[in-house]
Amino acid sequence: MTVPAQHDQQHDGRTGWVIAGAGWVARDHMAPALAASDSSRVVAVVDRDLDAARSLAARFPGALAHDDLAAAFATPGAQIAYVATPNHAHREVALAAAQAGLAVLCEKPLAADLDDAAALVAGCEQAGVVAATAFDQRFHPAHEVVAGMLARGELGTVTAVRVVYACWLPPGWAPPGSTTGDNWRVDPVRAGGGAYVDLAPHGLDLVGTLLGEDVVRATTLLQHRVHDYAVDDGSVLVGSTASGVLVTISNSFNTVETLPRRRLEIVGTAGQLVLTNTMGQDAGGRVEFVDAATGESRDVEFDGETSPFTGELRALEAAVTGGSPWRFPMARDLRLLHLLHEAIGAGAPESGAPESATPPASPQPATLEARR
Repeated sequence: MTVPAQHDQQHDGRTGWVIAGAGWVARDHMAPALAASDSSRVVAVVDRDLDAARSLAARFPGALAHDDLAAAFATPGAQIAYVATPNHAHREVALAAAQAGLAVLCEKPLAADLDDAAALVAGCEQAGVVAATAFDQRFHPAHEVVAGMLARGELGTVTAVRVVYACWLPPGWAPPGSTTGDNWRVDPVRAGGGAYVDLAPHGLDLVGTLLGEDVVRATTLLQHRVHDYAVDDGSVLVGSTASGVLVTISNSFNTVETLPRRRLEIVGTAGQLVLTNTMGQDAGGRVEFVDAATGESRDVEFDGETSPFTGELRALEAAVTGGSPWRFPMARDLRLLHLLHEAIGAGAPESGAPESATPPASPQPATLEARR
């Protein structure tokens, strides 16, 4: 992979970022991490809403605001493009950045459909740039500590991983600070699905990151239970790794936020890890280890202050500047996205299977294509 060229002498030793898409996650999570980083500077913000781009760019001294991708990616000092648009626009934006010689950090899922995702990955590979999917939870300090414990065998033989990652997303939801009230996450065209496509990729990626092996077989049921919109508002994926670890990933847009909704359990023959409130965009949470020999539990210490976005940008900057390689090939992320889509069909009833006299309202197996 090539290192993005410095566009001119204005590079000051910090890594130059272009934020493409001035929405909620970029504004409230990635932007604060970039602003707090001594190694980073935002040189431009681009959004089709020029006022939104200007508002976000104003938080970074010297940053330019654009509504044109080519102009933004040609900004002096630009090295990395953070692609935080709605899913259906990822391909266009990421490829424009790669063709301009910038490294790409693209929000998940890679695209609203598999063809666009494949074209995005292929285009980045052809451009020879560092390319990454923005799975920030890989870099949550709690998850990094847990990965080390698993690598050292502290849980013995791991038998199961259980993920619960949920939120409340009614049809009229708008992110904090929204000026449009546009809930594109429940638009089947722009999002590519509902709770499943939005939240399950995090769990699927995190399982592989922690265990050192990915889920290779899976089946999924989708739910249309609470909210009146075209996409699913809940899902459960059941799968296994090649070595036989059983994995369940439960996601929803229909869990009221006063209820527990972020939990990760890893079960082994020597103990069990229970993580609460570590999944998501924020720092903190709790990690508890239960010793199988004694039944006693203890809290596992980790850095509770550093945002997962901070770890993500540090790792990507190191890869871009030659400090260390990027450990998560985008081709692997594409394989997991294929598995995610294929698992829905695997959850459908077999042809000719008898129907119950009173079909349940949910969960309902469905295909993503049928929901578009």
